[in-house]
Amino acid sequence: MKKKFENISKKPGFMKHNGGLLFREISKKKYQFKARVQKFNLNRAGITHGGFIAGVIDAGSGTAVHRASGNQVCVTISLDVKFIGSSGLGDLIIGNVEIQKITNSLIFMRCKLVTKKNIVAIGTGVWKKTKRKFVT
Repeated sequence: MKKKFENISKKPGFMKHNGGLLFREISKKKYQFKARVQKFNLNRAGITHGGFIAGVIDAGSGTAVHRASGNQVCVTISLDVKFIGSSGLGDLIIGNVEIQKITNSLIFMRCKLVTKKNIVAIGTGVWKKTKRKFVT
């Protein structure tokens, strides 16, 4: 059974500033996040800004990596985003993250971002486990 979405954008920061992100665990290697496109997420053409799309993938996938690592602080080493389709005002964008591999120091993932059953973007990335603690 899928867990309910939780708001991971409660404290001030990048994603809260950009509209917030909801997140849930599907399984130990599969996660899902979602966000609603707001007016300030649009570019001058009236479609969702690519920087917002990349930021959502980084934040949602980073949360998945953090959870998959046993809640270690992890940092993005690389993130490759392919923009495939578009989304617009009011669209609910959903990210499906799959953890591909976990090593002693690295975590590899892939993400598909969709809206209305259309693919908006796909991302692949590598995160580095750290010994840092979260700032409270």
